[in-house]
Amino acid sequence: MYQLTKITSALTALGLSAALVMSPSFAATDHTKTDNIKDVSPVTNGVSQKVASNSKAATSLNKYLPTIKYTTENLPVQAQKVNSATWKQGMKRDRDTTTKLQALLNWNQNGVGSVDGYWGKNTIKAMQAFQKANGLTVTDNLNNETWQALTKNEKLTTQPVLVSYQLTDADVNVKTTQIPASAEAKAKLDGMYYESVLEALGEKFHISRDYLKSLNPNASFKSGETIIVYNPGNPNTTPVSRVVADKDTQTLYAYDDSDNLVASYPTTVGSTATPSPTGTHKVKVKIHEPNYTYTSDNGKKSIIPPGPNNPVGVVWIGLSKPSYGIHGSPDPERISRQASAGCVRLTNWDALSLLGVIKNDATVEFK
Repeated sequence: MYQLTKITSALTALGLSAALVMSPSFAATDHTKTDNIKDVSPVTNGVSQKVASNSKAATSLNKYLPTIKYTTENLPVQAQKVNSATWKQGMKRDRDTTTKLQALLNWNQNGVGSVDGYWGKNTIKAMQAFQKANGLTVTDNLNNETWQALTKNEKLTTQPVLVSYQLTDADVNVKTTQIPASAEAKAKLDGMYYESVLEALGEKFHISRDYLKSLNPNASFKSGETIIVYNPGNPNTTPVSRVVADKDTQTLYAYDDSDNLVASYPTTVGSTATPSPTGTHKVKVKIHEPNYTYTSDNGKKSIIPPGPNNPVGVVWIGLSKPSYGIHGSPDPERISRQASAGCVRLTNWDALSLLGVIKNDATVEFK
């Protein structure tokens, strides 16, 4: 548990879905251990987000991320088109090709946020991070050099982007609730759960809800039903010693002990009204499924329970700079598209992936 600093009128104007300025006075910590073992590539072979290693990083990642067992049998034509999509200079990018591009960027550990098959700012940022990491010319549009670099790993290129998944009781019997607007009403909930099964599925498979519905137009999303979903691949397994929160690109860059860029994540970093800090800080606390205390202008405190729709999502990585941290988000589809109150906001799945590998006392730089 931890306390929030007094919320300013600017934060109130943003609403509770904005990242909150927080003070790390925690009652308990969850210091995830990491090590220097690099595990496996994102090749999944029918089981996604299950890291095949006994390393400390793998153990943490397997704890935080749901295992996804899928098949590629009897895929509909639309899914097959995405999986076989390719691109050459001069070709028009369609939704099938862009979905394949988003998958390749994700699998190369340059996150695009929610997969939606559209060319947007998060896809462009991920492409540019990939270009920088691979010594390529940084461009605003896809070019042949970048596509060739993305597809040079045959194991990745032949991975299925869209797959068949049979829904389980656990998938559809998730706890749901209607999230009220006020902090006082939120504090009365048992948990900040998903508002629908569709929201839970979108987050599990890192896909926008609209795209998930369009891929499954006749689905009822009931247990036992087979649906088409995005294959998230496996997360970065290299321990992270340093992260850089870039305010201009709205991207969080993660580096290993040798200062190699091992992952990038789309993020929201501060706003004009509530800017993020400057300088270099350290990771001081790591919490899975945090709650927090909201303090209103009149001093009244409301303790809002944990859950994916918590304003800080399901992760809080507190910094040595009091009241600032890296955390998840209740609205992954709006990452990089809304303001935060000074903290670094990620999708819940990216925050969980980072939580599994970021070292205690890792360096956090704002630029």
